[in-house]
Amino acid sequence: MAVQPPEEFLERMQELLGEEEYAAFRASYDNPRFAGVRVNTLKIDSEAFREAVPFELRPIPWCQTGYYVDEQTKPGKHPYYHAGLYYIQEPSAMAPVELLEVARGERVLDLCAAPGGKSTQIAAKLRGSGMLVTNDINAERTKALAKNIELYGVRNAVVLGETPERIARAFPNFFDKILIDAPCSGEGMFRKDEDMARLWEPEWIRKYAGMQRDILKAAAALLAPGGRMVYSTCTFAPEENEATIADFLLEHPEFKVVPLKWDPRISPGRPEWLEWLAKREEGRIYPAEVAAQTAMCGRLWPHKVEGEGHFLAVLERQGEGQPQEETIGLGNAPSEWEGESRSKRESRQGHRGRQGTGRDAKGVDERELLESWRAFSREHLNEAELPGEPLLFGGNVYLSPLTKERLDGLKVVRPGWYVGSVKNGRLIPGQPLATALSPSEAVRVLDLSASDGEAIRYLKGETLQVEAARIQCSENASPKGYVLITVDGYSLGWGKWQDGMLKNEYPAGWRWT
Repeated sequence: MAVQPPEEFLERMQELLGEEEYAAFRASYDNPRFAGVRVNTLKIDSEAFREAVPFELRPIPWCQTGYYVDEQTKPGKHPYYHAGLYYIQEPSAMAPVELLEVARGERVLDLCAAPGGKSTQIAAKLRGSGMLVTNDINAERTKALAKNIELYGVRNAVVLGETPERIARAFPNFFDKILIDAPCSGEGMFRKDEDMARLWEPEWIRKYAGMQRDILKAAAALLAPGGRMVYSTCTFAPEENEATIADFLLEHPEFKVVPLKWDPRISPGRPEWLEWLAKREEGRIYPAEVAAQTAMCGRLWPHKVEGEGHFLAVLERQGEGQPQEETIGLGNAPSEWEGESRSKRESRQGHRGRQGTGRDAKGVDERELLESWRAFSREHLNEAELPGEPLLFGGNVYLSPLTKERLDGLKVVRPGWYVGSVKNGRLIPGQPLATALSPSEAVRVLDLSASDGEAIRYLKGETLQVEAARIQCSENASPKGYVLITVDGYSLGWGKWQDGMLKNEYPAGWRWT
C-alpha cells in the first residue's frame, strides 16, 4: 500500500518544487522503500562479507561499505547480524559519515547519535585509533546507542547522555570532526516510517529549526580550528536546512561550506528557497555571499536516488589544526602504567580515589579491581595489555580513550570499553569485551557454525554439550574456564566450559527472539 503523506505537506512541496518536479516527487511515494546493510569493517572486510552472507547484495554508490538488500530476506535474522558483521541502515543515512572524511587517530564527536548507526560507521573508519565520543540527550535512546557501540566491537568510544552546551564547556575546541545528524521534522522518512507521516504537524518545522540552531552553535565551540563538521537532516523543509545553515554562517564567519563533489546523484542545495521563505515573511534576507554557500550543500531526493530524503552540509572551520595531546587518543597506546615508577603509579591510583584513599565513591578499593582485571587478562586473554586507560566505576572496569578527570561533571553512559564487573574479588567478563575481541586474543575459543543451528541455540541462551576437543586452547591452557564463542570465526559472546558442559553467558537482553 502506498504511503499517504499529509496534504498540507504535499501542498507546500508542490509550491517549492514546481509542477514538473513535484509530479516525479509525488510519484516516489508509490514506490517501495529501499533497505540497506553496511559492513562493519572492524570485524570483516567487504570482500569477505560478500562471500559470507547468504543474501543478494547491490552496491550503494555513495558508501563503499554499503549494499542494497531485499527487506524480505530479513538480514536481522541471521547469526552474522548478532556477531556485529553488518548494520541494517537506510541507504541515504550512510551518506553523512562518508562526507565527514574521518581519518585514523582523530577525535570525533557524534553529537545526536542514537540509535548509533552513524557512530558505528565512524568507529569503523577510526579502526580503533583516536577516539569517538558519541552522545544523545534522550536517556531511553542512549540505551540503544550503547548496545550498538558494544555489539559492533567498538573499543575506543565514550557514550554520553548530555546537552551539547555542557559537552562544549567540557571539551572546547577539542574535536577534529563532528557529525550533527540533527533532530528534525522527519519529512524525508515518510516512506520509511508511516507513523511519522501520520503524526506530522507543520509546527514541527519551526520547533526543530530552533533546536538545530542551538545545536550548531554548541558544535561550533567544540570544533578545533581546521576541523570539519557535517550537518544532516532527513527533512525537506528549507527552514531546517538552507536557512539553518545560512543563519549559522552569519553568526560564525569563521566557517565556510565545503562544496560536494563526490556523487552526481546528490542534488545541490536550494538557495532560491531562502527567497521563498522571505516572501512568506518566515525568513530573513540573506547577503548574496551567504545564500550562495547554501547551493554547495546537498540533497538526496527520493525521486532521484534509491533512498529516502536527506539534506547534507559540510562545514569547515578556518584556521590551523591543533596538534594532538599525547595523553588523548589512546586507542593503540601502551598501558597507562608502562615506564612508570612504583611511587608514580601509587600517586596516580590515589588521585583517582576519593581524597587520595584509593577507593571510589562507593568505597570500592580501586587497586583490588584493577588487579582482578589483570588476573582475568593473564588467565583468559593472550594480550598482556589491551588498549585504553583502565577506569573504575563502582564494581565495573572500563578501558577508556579519556582520563577519568576529563569526564568529571558529565552524564556518562559508558566511560569506555566495558570489560567486566568484579564480584568476590574476581572479574566477571562483560559481553562488550567478547564482542570486541578477535579469536586470536582469547585463550579459549569455541567456533560454532551458522549453518547447523548450533549458533542459534547459543544465541537463544541454551546450554550446550561440547566435547573438550572442540575448545581451541592456547599453548599450555586447559579447556576449563571462560571461552570466547564465535560463529564461523566471528565473536558472539562468552561461555564457561567445564566437564563437557558449556554454561551459556550470552546476556538475556541480547538473545535471539
